[in-house]
Amino acid sequence: MKKILIGIFIYLFTGNALTAQTKDNAYPSLVQLCKELRTLERTGLPNGVPDYRAQTIQKIQQTLEQYRERLLKVDTSGWALENKVDYVLLHAEMNALDYNCRILKPWVRDPAFYALIFEEQSDTPDHEGPTSFAAVELWKYTFPLSEEAEKRLTAELQVIPPLYQQATINLTGNARDLWLAGIGDIKDQRRILEELEKKTTQNSRALKEAISKAKVAGMQLAAWLEKQSPDKNGLSGIGKENYTWHMQHVLLAPYTWEEEVGLLNRELTRACASLQLEREHNRKLPELKAFSDAAAFNKGTEASVNELMGFLKQKEILPVKDYMEPELRKHMGEYIPEEKRNFFANISFRAPGVLYSHSTHWFEVARLTHDPHTSVLRREALPFNMWMQRSEGLATSMEETFMHTGLWDDNPRARELVWIMLAQRCARGLASLYAQANMINYEEARKFQVEWTPKGWTGDESLVGFEQHLYLRQPGYGTSYVTGKYFIERLMMDMGRKQQDDFKLHDFFDSFYGAGILPVSLVTWQMTGMDDEIKQLLKK
Repeated sequence: MKKILIGIFIYLFTGNALTAQTKDNAYPSLVQLCKELRTLERTGLPNGVPDYRAQTIQKIQQTLEQYRERLLKVDTSGWALENKVDYVLLHAEMNALDYNCRILKPWVRDPAFYALIFEEQSDTPDHEGPTSFAAVELWKYTFPLSEEAEKRLTAELQVIPPLYQQATINLTGNARDLWLAGIGDIKDQRRILEELEKKTTQNSRALKEAISKAKVAGMQLAAWLEKQSPDKNGLSGIGKENYTWHMQHVLLAPYTWEEEVGLLNRELTRACASLQLEREHNRKLPELKAFSDAAAFNKGTEASVNELMGFLKQKEILPVKDYMEPELRKHMGEYIPEEKRNFFANISFRAPGVLYSHSTHWFEVARLTHDPHTSVLRREALPFNMWMQRSEGLATSMEETFMHTGLWDDNPRARELVWIMLAQRCARGLASLYAQANMINYEEARKFQVEWTPKGWTGDESLVGFEQHLYLRQPGYGTSYVTGKYFIERLMMDMGRKQQDDFKLHDFFDSFYGAGILPVSLVTWQMTGMDDEIKQLLKK
């Protein structure tokens, strides 16, 4: 591994080869290697079932080492900066697959990995957390099903029973919290399948049988997991050292576990203190009131979308594309009774635009389809959630960006919600850090998040359970909102210092979006030309 890192550093920044091996300086060879790498983990058996057996994972690791050697032979001398960025990106992808096989091993440690059926599209570039490539995306189907769609869905569901059989062999891990929380995810698949049954009563016998067998397989797997659970007593966090390795070698973030703790504590302090200052500033103003009924909610959300999109155009905050507003409108939400509202509903029912600022996520998701990047390496969502700090950090930074540029000048109380949102993200991020370091368990992480979220705003705590489970499954995700935001703010500082009076926020975001959904350090390298951080990361 060390040899590979040194070789990559020398090739990129000195142009000298380590050995007399034949070099290939053609960029297409990098593209071909990327295509092969991205299919490597998607290994299936002859019947189309994913293969996560130990012997298969071992073969994947062996092939990965061959790919690393091939990457070393690619000489980037004379390449454009954007192509060099792709080279480092591919190196990080190899680290990500290595990390998944060596450390995370979701097919071994994480029962939720086998929850394949998804009803809704994520607001991020891909699924949050480790997900099998055999995922069944029900949200992509239109009901009633066409004949072609029915055949495709039937084939996808037929994968579930044999894969669940395989899961009882693969799942040998001893991560107690992951094991217990994952049982709920497997059980929830039955509910989804029952909803699917109601939508497909007029469809073929083959589809009905596939649904029925998938339900039975899920019930059997859940029962097996419960039977094994008394013997599960191990830790679920990956530990500080492995966490830091993932940060620096996969996410290409120049931070350690300890530095993230410091950053999130500082941001939590800033959020809570700023909230108190905002409340002092607004103390003579009436408190924000939640929408009281569906009619008020619909009227308020409609006005909020119009206000946000008008603000972005008038202030020229970022390039506004034709597909943005329609995408945002698809996700305006619906009326929820007060007793069922979670944290984000408590926000959106008072000032929807605060949450819609974060929902600019959908602009990026739509961009993948409407305005794909020219680079093959950046055209689709990066694997293994490598996009997390870039995507979640950008959406989180938009909340403060829009506030500071004037979105809430006519509604000062809404500024309080922005600080409450940041405090909540710091609370859950810190909880996830302590859980990954095995300083607290899953239940204690949930309690920490509730305790440090401004009082009365947690709402329905089922969301808290979902979040801390996700962050335990995917190290780095819980902190990505705040850490990613910080790295983006730092880039904004660098560009402001470089451009001085010529700096324009619109142009900044135009370049930022244009770089693609990459780790922020790579975006920074491409936008500024400053390579010091990348050099340091490659030396580690």
